[in-house]
Amino acid sequence: MILEDLGIHHKPVMIPEILKMLNVLPGGRFVDATLGESGHAKSILKASDPGGEILGIDADHEAIEVSKNRLTNFSNRTTIVNDNFKNIKRICMKENFIPCHGILFDLGVSSLQLDTEKRGFSFKRHDPLDMRFSFEQKLSAKDIINTFSEKELADIIFDFGEDRKARKIAEIIVNNRPLEFADELAELIKKGIKSNNYKIHPATKTFQAIRIYINEELSSLHKALDQSLDILGEGGRIAVISYHSLEDRIVKNFFKKESKYCICLPNIPKCECNHKPKIKIITKKPVVASINELQDNRRSRSAKLRVAERIKNE
Repeated sequence: MILEDLGIHHKPVMIPEILKMLNVLPGGRFVDATLGESGHAKSILKASDPGGEILGIDADHEAIEVSKNRLTNFSNRTTIVNDNFKNIKRICMKENFIPCHGILFDLGVSSLQLDTEKRGFSFKRHDPLDMRFSFEQKLSAKDIINTFSEKELADIIFDFGEDRKARKIAEIIVNNRPLEFADELAELIKKGIKSNNYKIHPATKTFQAIRIYINEELSSLHKALDQSLDILGEGGRIAVISYHSLEDRIVKNFFKKESKYCICLPNIPKCECNHKPKIKIITKKPVVASINELQDNRRSRSAKLRVAERIKNE
């Protein structure tokens, strides 16, 4: 694949809302923790001109190459790092990017990965079962599908895909191994599960679950959110766009926990944790895409944006 010849596959969601909620102003320093094809980053760079800077992070090496090409005209204000955002604090320390004015997370799989990368992210393509964001990761989808026990598969599909048919799907997979390709797995699930009970393709949640498990997406999000509070300067904001309930629940609970004085249970009356609020929540309810964007960008339909602001430590 010649990356220079690629069109832009991923249309970034809620750009106006992001620019407003992150308080993007000239000279600001912002971290795009999920750089992708740099759609959000490019908009932030334009809005923060003159002097604004972006530190872009992405685990996917192909996305990194696309972004380097797209951001050539902003190279003097851009730092791009091929790494997982679970290491966001270490990356920012190394690049002398602390404190910053804002951090953006646009979670999930990108259109670039679904449409062009031949790694089995899409069940519509005849691609090898892989699903790793980074080739440095050892475990692939093929390993999970062909070697994990039926119970292990069922647990993954239920826990990370929230699919009530997880046990049945796991049984179907185990009884038809070995499996090599994404569309092969998807067709197998479709045949084995009555698709009229699904509003979406019956393999959708299985693919989501396996991808999340392989890339440790939920644990990485927990780590990144915790570290983000050490990176943001006073008044700096963190914005997170999620696309399914598992991610959104993590963000919601994190914001809630870090905006309160004490997180201990009521049965600990003499709490000594001394937990004090570090943020204030800007979005009491998640922001969703505008009607115009919903009509223009299908991916925006499931997007939820939550934003919080770093406050001064007492």
